[in-house]
Amino acid sequence: MKRKINFTLLTLLFLCLAIPYMGFGQNKNVISTHRVFPKMDKVMEFEKALAAHAQKFHKGDVQWRVFAIQSGPDFGGYHITEGPKTWQSEDERGDLGPDHMTDWNKNIAVHLTDRQSGGYSVYIDSLSTVAVGDFSDKINITHVYPKPGQGDQVVKMIKKLRKNWIAQGVSVAVYSSNSSGPGQYAVVTRYKQGLKEKEVNFRKPFKESYEAVNGEGSYAEYLEDAAEYIKESWSELLFLQKDLSSK
Repeated sequence: MKRKINFTLLTLLFLCLAIPYMGFGQNKNVISTHRVFPKMDKVMEFEKALAAHAQKFHKGDVQWRVFAIQSGPDFGGYHITEGPKTWQSEDERGDLGPDHMTDWNKNIAVHLTDRQSGGYSVYIDSLSTVAVGDFSDKINITHVYPKPGQGDQVVKMIKKLRKNWIAQGVSVAVYSSNSSGPGQYAVVTRYKQGLKEKEVNFRKPFKESYEAVNGEGSYAEYLEDAAEYIKESWSELLFLQKDLSSK
């Protein structure tokens, strides 16, 4: 009886120690994206088919949030995000079955132009001020491309920006691209209070608030670092289309 009790205690101890690793392995921090561009005379047909497809096939880990791109070089396109999910669930996803692919090809793809893009990105909690699943209907994505070999320096820049975001109450989710073309960080500002957050007087001027948390002269250093470590950056505004997304 004594040996049995000791064995049980050891088993419970092992399970308790394993919980953090089990949780880490199942961390849902992966987002996949797909950008499509409907033919100008087929937008209504495209949206109707996309909504039906999302609501029929995309639930749980493969749920969709569909955004209309409002500005920038991809204006007029649709930004489809799937997740958040784990790499393991993505590994097991497959093509969601023949019915799913038939519906996509027959009812949606026929309304699209040849232009499209797709990729994977991983949410970085230590650089963000908002949880991965704490979404908003209006967002700004700033795409930041580090110069070769300067990714770590750009991360240091984002950490300083994060201090300012926290002080100013800005909701930002930061992602790093993964196996998806040139390395980039996607800095996603989630406008919880709507576009009024973009008003000039809604928050303190950036230079003033940045130096308040990073020290006098830090703004000039920020500009120097941006010139030295960042190859390119650009931004765009996107609005969630709830009626086209998963329910």
